[in-house]
Amino acid sequence: MIKYLENENDFENEINKEFILVDFYADWCGPCKMMGKVLEEIEDIDILKINVDNFPNIARKFKVMSIPTLIIFENGKEIKKNIGMSSKSDLESWIKSK
Repeated sequence: MIKYLENENDFENEINKEFILVDFYADWCGPCKMMGKVLEEIEDIDILKINVDNFPNIARKFKVMSIPTLIIFENGKEIKKNIGMSSKSDLESWIKSK
């Protein structure tokens, strides 16, 4: 399920799930749009999309310097980060590897 962050105050509640992928993106970013299409094909994981232009404080907190950046959180803690465009198969392998 893909969800867009609408309120900065909701961020902590969203990442305090057992396992969630957070996609840091921007509407103007070409690779982010391509990554968004790949993420639409990914199943079995909740996805939270965060527009870095709307929520720069969250991006800064997690040291997001390039987009797209994907971060997996487990029970509110960052467990791994992927920067840049990935294929569906690479992304699925990255998600499954711990």
